[in-house]
Amino acid sequence: MKIFQSAFLHPRFWLSWLGLGLMRLSVFLPASLQLRIGRLLGALLRPFMRSRERIAARNLELCFPEMTEAERAELLKENMLTMGTMPIETAMSWWGSDRQLQNRVVYQGLEHIESALSRGKGIILLTGHFTSMEMGGRLIMRQFPAYVMFRELKNPLFNQVMLKFRTLHSEGTILQEEPRAMLRALKKNKIVWYAPDQDYGRRFSIQAKFFGISAATVPATARMARMSGAAVVPFVPVRDHQGGYKIKVFPALEQFPSEDELADTQRINDWVEAQIRQCPAQYFWVHRRFKTQPEGKGNFYRNNR
Repeated sequence: MKIFQSAFLHPRFWLSWLGLGLMRLSVFLPASLQLRIGRLLGALLRPFMRSRERIAARNLELCFPEMTEAERAELLKENMLTMGTMPIETAMSWWGSDRQLQNRVVYQGLEHIESALSRGKGIILLTGHFTSMEMGGRLIMRQFPAYVMFRELKNPLFNQVMLKFRTLHSEGTILQEEPRAMLRALKKNKIVWYAPDQDYGRRFSIQAKFFGISAATVPATARMARMSGAAVVPFVPVRDHQGGYKIKVFPALEQFPSEDELADTQRINDWVEAQIRQCPAQYFWVHRRFKTQPEGKGNFYRNNR
């Protein structure tokens, strides 16, 4: 996998190279300083992310109607500051050594992975799109090798770099468009890291509730579990205020999948929602989670492009 291709030396990639260089340098900073710089970066970039911020604000309005406007504004501000930590955490997940990471993480519930592996049917390691998702994947793969799902990025340079390092730190990479590869890995009793909580359009989804709102949700978790017999083991990464992390692994879902695909999909959404409510500022709210609605329901983001 070649990153230093001649095409990537074109001037249109120079800013991307600068960003990658700064990310690489950030790996050498202490954890507390990385966190402070990340939050500062979030504040500095906020004026350039107005369209994304409007999407996040709309999502918070839809998902937390019980909050006052002031409470949602404070949550939005914290979320945008948290977004600034993502490039630095991503850099650590790519270039950080195991020695650098070992003192920054506390694991809870690893025995649930060990127990599920003993069944011999593979594991769907279920999570959501939290802002520390990349770091969470790297940290859990320090303990258990896993395959990772990958959806191509729009920036081809960042796409190549991310693919390179996800492959380096995992057992292998499975493209989002290759569900059969995921099934093959599970049948070999492998672990597949999977986050289904984004809107992939009407073609691949069914409608299930998310924070009480209809949301297009891929039912692949239940389908893959049914075809492979794999256990579904949820986990969530949580960032603390000192730049450390807790990796919380939950018991495998019981009686999953059922005969009701919608109920299974709803169960996944309910689990993700419950984890978000524990730490709402650390979720990836800038995604248009409710963009694909049932026919006739309208567009929640008409003025949030």
